[in-house]
Amino acid sequence: MWRGGLCRLLIGQTSFLVSNRKYANVRMFISSQVCVMDHQPTMKHRGQKCSTLWKSEPRKFDPNFRGPVHNRSCTDVVCCIIFIVVILGYVALGTVAWIHGDPRKVVYPTDSHGQFCGQQNTPNANKAILFYFNMLKCANPAVLINLQCPTTQLCVSKCPDRFSTLLDAWNTKNWEYYKQFCKPGFRMGRKSIAEVIRDEDCPSMIVPSRPFVQRCFPDFITRNGILTVANQTIFKDGHNNERSVSDLKDAAKGIANLLNANEVGMKIFEDYANSWDWILVALVITMLVSLLFILLLRYTADVLFWLLIFGVITAIGYGIWHCFWEYRSLSGKPGANVTISDIGFHTDFSVYLQLSQTWLIFMIALSVAEAVILVILIFLRTRLRIAIALLKEGSKAIGYIMSTLFYPIITFVLLAICISYWAVTAIFLASSGSAIYKVTPADDKCMYANITCNPNTFSQTNVTKVCPGSQCMFAFYGGESVYHRYILVLHLCNLFVFLWLVNFTIALGQCTLAGAFASYYWALKKPNDIPACPLYSSFSRAIRYHTGSLAFGSLILSLVQMIRIVLEYLDHKLKGAHNACSRFLLCCLKCCFWCLEHFIRFINRNAYIMIAIYGKNFCTSSKDAFFLLMRNVIRVAVLDKVTDFLLFLGKLLISGSVGVLAFFFFTHKIPIIREELPTLNYIWVPLLTVILGSYMIAHGFFNVYSMCVDTLFLCFLWDLEVNNGSLERPFYMSKSLARILNKRNAKKPSRK
Repeated sequence: MWRGGLCRLLIGQTSFLVSNRKYANVRMFISSQVCVMDHQPTMKHRGQKCSTLWKSEPRKFDPNFRGPVHNRSCTDVVCCIIFIVVILGYVALGTVAWIHGDPRKVVYPTDSHGQFCGQQNTPNANKAILFYFNMLKCANPAVLINLQCPTTQLCVSKCPDRFSTLLDAWNTKNWEYYKQFCKPGFRMGRKSIAEVIRDEDCPSMIVPSRPFVQRCFPDFITRNGILTVANQTIFKDGHNNERSVSDLKDAAKGIANLLNANEVGMKIFEDYANSWDWILVALVITMLVSLLFILLLRYTADVLFWLLIFGVITAIGYGIWHCFWEYRSLSGKPGANVTISDIGFHTDFSVYLQLSQTWLIFMIALSVAEAVILVILIFLRTRLRIAIALLKEGSKAIGYIMSTLFYPIITFVLLAICISYWAVTAIFLASSGSAIYKVTPADDKCMYANITCNPNTFSQTNVTKVCPGSQCMFAFYGGESVYHRYILVLHLCNLFVFLWLVNFTIALGQCTLAGAFASYYWALKKPNDIPACPLYSSFSRAIRYHTGSLAFGSLILSLVQMIRIVLEYLDHKLKGAHNACSRFLLCCLKCCFWCLEHFIRFINRNAYIMIAIYGKNFCTSSKDAFFLLMRNVIRVAVLDKVTDFLLFLGKLLISGSVGVLAFFFFTHKIPIIREELPTLNYIWVPLLTVILGSYMIAHGFFNVYSMCVDTLFLCFLWDLEVNNGSLERPFYMSKSLARILNKRNAKKPSRK
């Protein structure tokens, strides 16, 4: 078994090294030796290969091939059927969630009895605000554990506007005002004040409050650096004890910040209302600049790349000189010759900068990096020229097929539909079922914490004696039916199908763009031989024939992403654990699946290109793309890094330039249009919006460009392997690429 695996490994790893004709004998030797190792006597004579294992043979010439294959059949039909069934099931899941769910449970706040505040046609229709009986109890650590404040919560029409206690209001003229914050139906005289406070029929005190997110919170105001509520710093609690306003602040921890955030939020909304038209202008400018940048890359790709390389070499060279200067300066100073191992570990990094050895290490590291870059430039210069030529060719292809730049809009719309459907389904699932009540203790030592309870009989149970101050509070919506028992499974299904649909949408876009750009490459006489409407033709082929293949690739990626989400959840749960072994294992698994996800993305992307061109199924296309890239692994690495360099530089250049322009505009630094500027509370609101929006727009445009370059690269590699420049097998590559590789097509003999 292991020898068979080693056979496949050795052949796969050596295939790209010995694929040239002059190494045929070496390849034969490796194949024969490996087959002997595998104990499979398949070598009957010298010319026969280990055919069952040798999978990296170059593609054979097809005289009928003229670009993306038109006569193709449906691929991965089984996966297509499964995908359609899953979509129908997803629609059914959304329908069931819509029937059982009630989004009002998410929109409206809920009192201690699970009733909605502000819901129409209910007793609480005019009571849209949630009131906490004793806000001081919300300072308990149990709040963070149980996510519930252990005090009665009541729907009210308005928040209290004065300080008062039940003792002060009892049998006074203030009672009419105070009783509106008691439970509905409560009447004075049936219980003593102590019993009323014990049963929480009325709040023991009220404080001036104001509504925030439909909840009453103390009306904190800072005056001269002192926190007050209604101009008071001290108030009486329900037991007639004097308390500081800071106790309320601790109880409503973070509320002051939230109130400030509310005010900031209103100002931000105001800024958007005043500057939205100028933001749109900036984003339109970004679109035009991105388009212009891509079109100009055919002329400037080499200049930008060599400027970038020159900048990196210069920066590293300066770093080497600076490290040498620091090293020489410190060499004669006392104490500077101490080694790093002598002083040990220090949190203050500046300590190490006083040592000559530190600068020597920096200098050596930078020198090695500089040497590696120079060696790469010297020995890989031809491959760098090929990469730059492909970048220029990509710009030219987009210039001929401009419609591809607008395809990301379709992807955006489809993704928006997927995200919206997932979010709505998740909300309806979360709001399914009837109200479930749990014991909310006054401290974190209660043995009955989080046990299901009945609010109507809770006061008569033993829980109130064992856990004084505990409450039977509304917790969530659920039930005991089959639907409610498997609600978690339905949530996971909702998430998984969402990931599948999102990945399918992205795959559809990649396959569509690949087919359009492949039509450009395989046109012998450009642009005359480019077929009409290449983008539409590619899209229709992808939908009609290859939905199953795209769904198959998306399914594999979604499974890995789902596993990563589960690992992240487990990591979140284990953050407080002290088991170093489990944490280390989880960290390794997260790292491995992160690498696996990125590898699958790489394989899928190139498989979709092969599907768009040749119309094969997903597995065949993945295998062909992978081995093609492995036979040209150095070219792949060089092109990938050069493309990343240039596209990152382009995104940075565009978003940075538009951001600088927006900064000068919104800070009134452009005198010509100074009078047109809106009045803003925060300049950073439109500025950050413009910068982030510019980066996202540039990213969308450059994703099309990146797909174009990858497609042209795969076509270029096939072109090199299949064609030889003869009249029967001409090269389809551009003249610039042919010139770099010293390739040329044979000319037809002139007729005399």
